[in-house]
Amino acid sequence: MAFRRDRTGNQIKGSHGQGAEERPARRVKTAEERERDSAEQSGKRVMKTALNILAARSCTEGQLRDRLSAKGWAETGLVEDCIKRLKELGYVNDALFAQSYANHRISSKPVGRARLARELAFKKVPRAAIDGALDMVFGEAPEETLIDRAIARRMRTHGRPGDRAAAKRLFDHLARLGFEYDLIVRKLSGLRTNTDHE
Repeated sequence: MAFRRDRTGNQIKGSHGQGAEERPARRVKTAEERERDSAEQSGKRVMKTALNILAARSCTEGQLRDRLSAKGWAETGLVEDCIKRLKELGYVNDALFAQSYANHRISSKPVGRARLARELAFKKVPRAAIDGALDMVFGEAPEETLIDRAIARRMRTHGRPGDRAAAKRLFDHLARLGFEYDLIVRKLSGLRTNTDHE
């Protein structure tokens, strides 16, 4: 017979004696139920982590997948389920991300189509979403307008190129900004022609 102290005093009562409380037998979970509960908890943990990542900074599906997969405890299946759900809710949308990023980039600094495409690819945006974003952005602000802005900005700080070396530096600068070779050559030729007429 097991003994225990009574809650109200120091009397010791037997578990089969007078005053013993009857407790219902606890049902033991099956291995399958324990496994299901564990998977559910892991799924919630993956979702919470994903939402924390997105709250800090918007990211693409590929970036989110990489960040979640880097967690040692996040199983691939749970990560994919989480991303699928977040896409359904509209929290992950690569096309919208690409458009927003492209708009921001060309409004803050004139860059060419090639540079913007590289940056979006580095952020793991799918090719179709990149093309859609670039078509939209460069439809509203043609590359020719952007290269004119880039040249004007460069000339404000470095002046008009006065020799071949300065023209080469300007060419390299525009190439790094991602403008097309033919467009750069045409603009620099026009710049030289204007200089010759002055």
